[in-house]
Amino acid sequence: MLLPLVSTGKAHRSVESKSEDRPGDRCRLRGRQPIVFPEGDSMENLSAPQAQAFSDADRAAVYQAIFSRRDVRGQFLPTPVPDDLLSRVLMAAHHAPSVGFMQPWNFLLVRSDAVKQRVHGVFTEANAEAARMFPDEKREIYSQLKLQGILDAPINLCITCDRSRSGPVVLGRTHMPTMDLYSSVCAVQNLWLAARAEGLGVGWVSIFHEKALQDALGIPHHIVPIAYLCIGYVSHFNDKPELEKAGWLPRLPINDLVYFEQWGDSDFGENSGLTAALADMQANIQERGVFPK
Repeated sequence: MLLPLVSTGKAHRSVESKSEDRPGDRCRLRGRQPIVFPEGDSMENLSAPQAQAFSDADRAAVYQAIFSRRDVRGQFLPTPVPDDLLSRVLMAAHHAPSVGFMQPWNFLLVRSDAVKQRVHGVFTEANAEAARMFPDEKREIYSQLKLQGILDAPINLCITCDRSRSGPVVLGRTHMPTMDLYSSVCAVQNLWLAARAEGLGVGWVSIFHEKALQDALGIPHHIVPIAYLCIGYVSHFNDKPELEKAGWLPRLPINDLVYFEQWGDSDFGENSGLTAALADMQANIQERGVFPK
């Protein structure tokens, strides 16, 4: 039986599964899973850095998803999302890292117009309150922003965190109990990047009273709503984040956010090569729209 080979971006030769596999074979078997070596590599140098890297094309695709991801609000199309595609992005979310492997998330799918209307009502009430919180110059910009696509997106999804999952003592959460919340946010990011790779837009709506959202969706009050997401195909993705384009806030210079050895220490010194690379990269992104590959 021929086993599938994992692409590494280099030439490979097929290897048959045989009980008499020899030390010189290009593919070693562990159970039923093949380990595939690029031509010219061997078991001895499997730990070399390049042996663990993606191919150039695969790496570029990962960075493209990261840098072209957008918070989508007004570009949703009514086109249905196929179940096989939706299953892939949900599975990507389910494979997020989690503290103590507790996997505290649940995924509540909303397709019903009636439920969407109920959630939209919760948003509308909270959004009116939010607008009054900003100073006058910000309030004018705020009033012009579309901050949700609840009724427009064919799929709404609430990702939650069950803080009681795995019991009262969880490995890695003994001293930082909020790590379960951060784990659920990792699931959001996984889903978002997978959706972008599939051509789906995602919009994160967070302007809710938590209890009102729980009641609208029948979520028990001990379960924390982490993210209410609007998901669907879109007419386009903006070249820059919408809030940046609207003048709400600029992208911060990354070198203002990087410290060395101690908090607040931005003395570049021997790190000048890194900071120069970061500055050049940010200029390429912000001014020329050229993303890392």
